[in-house]
Parts: sequence; structure tokens; C-alpha cells
Amino acid sequence: EVQLVESGGGLVQAGGSLRLSCAASGFTFDDYAIGWFRQDPGKEREAVSCSMSTGFRTVYLDSVKGRFTISSDIAKNTEYLQMNSLKPEDTAVYYCAAVQGFCNRYRPPAYDYWGQGTQFTVSS
Repeated sequence: EVQLVESGGGLVQAGGSLRLSCAASGFTFDDYAIGWFRQDPGKEREAVSCSMSTGFRTVYLDSVKGRFTISSDIAKNTEYLQMNSLKPEDTAVYYCAAVQGFCNRYRPPAYDYWGQGTQFTVSS
């Protein structure tokens, strides 16, 4: 059974840091791109970042560039989203997702598997 499980959400003060984890089971990262998405209530889900087993990594959102970084632990089949200098506008539910092949920023439905999401709130 394929599963993606996010963890690391919670409450953090503005300016603080948080690391989200996405643990995958039932498949390996070799053939999949792993994306991070976020969604605020009433808003569309937006792509935050993506990484591929080729070593390609990118952070899509201009608002988080320089503050968010992504990394992978292939041995643990886990993807991380390190978030620094957090702002209240970063508050959202964050999801990780996997798609076979390539990253796809603008078509979240293209992703094959999704985690349940993890909420974190940045207080001002």
C-alpha cells in the first residue's frame, strides 16, 4: 500500500522555524517526483516545491524563496521541507504528494499520491 505521511505541523511564532517531514512507504523515490503543496481555506492549492531523484530541486513560490528549503533522505524514503523566518501568511495545511516521472507545478491532480496534510499556524 502506498502511503505518504506528513508530520511536523503545529504552532510557531513569526520568525521561527519548522521542519515538515513526508515519509513515503510502498514505493521508492527513484521513480517519483515529490512535491510540497499548501492550501489555505477558500484558496486553491498551490505548489510550494518539488524534487526529483535526479537531484533536481526547486522552490516555486517567490514568497518563500530564501526561507524554505527541501531535502531528501533516500535511505529513509523521507522528504523534508525546512521553513525558516516564518510569517503568518505561511499558515496553511501543507501536503506532500508524489507523481511518477516529473514535477508538475500547475496540475496538482496529476500527482498520484497525497498525504493527509499537516496544519501549522504562524502567530504574529
